[in-house]
Amino acid sequence: MNNYGLVGLAFIGGIFLALQGGLNAYLGVLLKNPFLASLIAFFSSTLFALLFVLINFKSFPTLLNVKGIPFYLWFTGGFFSVIGISLYYYTIPKLGISTMISIGLCGQLIFAVIAGNYGWINLPVEPITIKKTIGISSMILGIILLNIK
Repeated sequence: MNNYGLVGLAFIGGIFLALQGGLNAYLGVLLKNPFLASLIAFFSSTLFALLFVLINFKSFPTLLNVKGIPFYLWFTGGFFSVIGISLYYYTIPKLGISTMISIGLCGQLIFAVIAGNYGWINLPVEPITIKKTIGISSMILGIILLNIK
């Protein structure tokens, strides 16, 4: 797939994340518990992921591959996902979806640039450049402009 196709998929992924955030935040409001909404969302996500794995099944990883995976990778992604998603579900009804998503994306971008600069969590090293600094600054300015009342 070419770069334009990947950019398109990333854009659609962003739409889907905002859509699920809004729907599940509303579910959390109705249930009066964002963690319960997260549990329901992750349970249904598990079912859909299982379906997609079965549809795209090629082969299981070998026992040697599984043994080589660091222990923390089996649970830390899920832990951060539940906390992050639950925070979305909690804050969207209070801040509004555009405010929450813009601030959340800003946090993601700032962390991604710093983590990429140092190669944290086994990421490829992508040095911080003046262009990235201008981009982050522009995003912060955009968030301020979006949220001026």
